[in-house]
This record gives sequence, structure tokens and C-alpha cells, in this order.
Amino acid sequence: MSGNEMKYIQEAFESNWVVPLGPNVNAFEEDLEALCGNDKHVVALSAGTAAIHLAFVLLGMKPGDEVICQSMTFSASANPIVYQGATPVFVDSEPVTWNMDPNLLEDAIRDRIAKTGRKPKAIVPVYLYGMPAMIDDIMEVARRYEIPVVEDSAEAFGSRYRDRLCGTFGDFGIMSFNGNKMITTSGGGALICPDEATKKRAMFFATQSREPVPYYLHKEIGYNYRMSNICAGIGRGQMTILDEHLAHHRHLANFYQQAFAQVDGIDVHLNPDERFDANYWLNTILIDPKKTGTDYETVRQYLDAQGIESRPLWKPMHTQPVFAGAPAYVNGVSEQLFSCGLCLPSGPWVSDDDARRVVDAICACLKP
Repeated sequence: MSGNEMKYIQEAFESNWVVPLGPNVNAFEEDLEALCGNDKHVVALSAGTAAIHLAFVLLGMKPGDEVICQSMTFSASANPIVYQGATPVFVDSEPVTWNMDPNLLEDAIRDRIAKTGRKPKAIVPVYLYGMPAMIDDIMEVARRYEIPVVEDSAEAFGSRYRDRLCGTFGDFGIMSFNGNKMITTSGGGALICPDEATKKRAMFFATQSREPVPYYLHKEIGYNYRMSNICAGIGRGQMTILDEHLAHHRHLANFYQQAFAQVDGIDVHLNPDERFDANYWLNTILIDPKKTGTDYETVRQYLDAQGIESRPLWKPMHTQPVFAGAPAYVNGVSEQLFSCGLCLPSGPWVSDDDARRVVDAICACLKP
């Protein structure tokens, strides 16, 4: 917390604006729009998952539609596809950014058209652990086939590609302010929209699709997805330390890089080149079992015994039981990453001494 959050929360209580609208919500959306630039409009919502779902609603997704989704991700990227009665079609990663492979994406589109006679309804690339994707290439494929893109930038708040904020390239972008994200509203998210008219349409659906008449009239199914004025107040306070949080996560990435530089078999996931500017929401490493004589699960258990929390990378969606039978276009990259990857402590309160303790504990697991 920045210390500024209570000021906005107190204002909400003093003005009696505690419901899912109010001055904090409006001001928080303005802050987010300023961050996005590119004439984008933002709707503050109850969760990042709600934002993904609303994007699909606005795109008119219906039962029987197919949606291409990155396989290497958290399930919230794919679940809203099923909410709409549509079918996820999973596409594997490329090994540089760990995000959606543009070449495999095109293969999947061609194959789905050949098999179903229809184009996928949308494409959902994800910025895994805050690392920008090969978004130029993904957008080029999407434009060629005229398929909307919904960028899941839930983990990439503040990340940029070619100095442009992740989440502002596609038709819609997704933000998350869950308790473990770069900034938090305790729980919440936002939908990045292309224009004011789309923003108003999103707000309509997010407030139960109530028609503008004196009584409660509903012609379309709506949702209770708006952010509360109190949560938005937390978000306004958090925005004042966004740059500080980004700098710290990037500092930790540099720390881990230098600490493991001479350790054969441990690779820190870093920006591939100057086009990429990741927020390093979670710093991640790959552990080569042949070179290190150990594996990620042994390391994870050892860290846990030392009171150090870590976790494996996301288990690919095409391997999840809940999505068994969903079409998948795979190249082995995500499964290989899952088999040897580990997320390290990366939050704002992780000090250099903490990070050194993490490194020393990992090195203690290695076998000569």
C-alpha cells in the first residue's frame, strides 16, 4: 500500500458513495485511460475475468463459436469462452517470449476454417508473467483474417512493447487488479475499449443491462460487474506508486539475472530485445535437470521447507482435464516450459537480502 489509499476510501465513506459507481470509479478510469493513451477508453470492473467475459459479450459470441486462446495461461483466460457456450481452441507458445506462437496461430485459423467453414470468433493472446508477446505478428495474422483480438494483459500491467502499453493493440484489452497483481484494488479489473460508444455499451452490460427508463426494464441479459467506489479508491492510491512497483520488479529481475549468470543450467526469463519492456510481475527461471542434477519440484519443495514460497509455471490449458477434447495446436513448447519452470518471489516487499536468500537456497539444491 502507498499510504494514499485511505484518503480516497475515507472520501467514499464521507460522501456516502460506497456502491459500484461514484467519483473514485470515474477518477480511476481516467487514470487508467491516461496510462493507456492511444484514445482508449476504460471501464473499471469487479475482476479481470469479468472484463474478458464482457469483451466476448460485446463481440457477440454465441454457442457454437470457436475462440483461439493461448494454452500457456491461467484458466481465467479460457473460462469465459465456455461461459458464452463457445469452444476454446488452444494454441501453443513460441520459446522466446513463452506466449502465443504467431505461425501456429495461423495454422490453427486455417485448419479451423477448413474443418468448420467458419473463422474463429476471437483470438486471445496472453502476456505471460508480464512478458509482451510477439504482438505485431499476432495482430498481422488477425487483421489478415479479420478476427478480433482480446489481449489478456492481466499479468502485464505497465508492460510495454515498442513503448506501447500492452493491452492497447487489439480490439479489447484486459487488466487485473487482483491482490497479487502489480497494483491492487483488493479484487477488480478493467476492460480497455476502442471508443466511447463501446465503453458505454460495456457499462450497460456491467450494470445488469438496465434500460434508461424510470422503472427496471431489461431487454438483454446483464451482469453485476462494476467496481465499487471503495475498491476504486484503493486503485487511485495504488496508481501513485505504480512506477515504484514497476522499478522494483525490474530491479529484482536484474538481481536474479546477475545472481544466476554463472550457474549452468538455470536461465532467468528476460526481455528478448529492446522492443520488449516486461514488468516482471513474476520473475521466472528454467531449471535444466541434466545440468543441475535436480528438477523444479525438488527445488520447490526445498524452498518451501525453508519458508520460501515459489510455484510451477502455469499448467497448459490443453492438458487440463476440464478442457479435455478441446481442439489444440501444440508444438511441445508449453509442456516443456511447465516441466522445468519455477516462479520466484517478486513482490514489492522482496528485498535484496530476501532475493539473495532465495538464490542461495536454490543453489543449495544443485548437484555438481
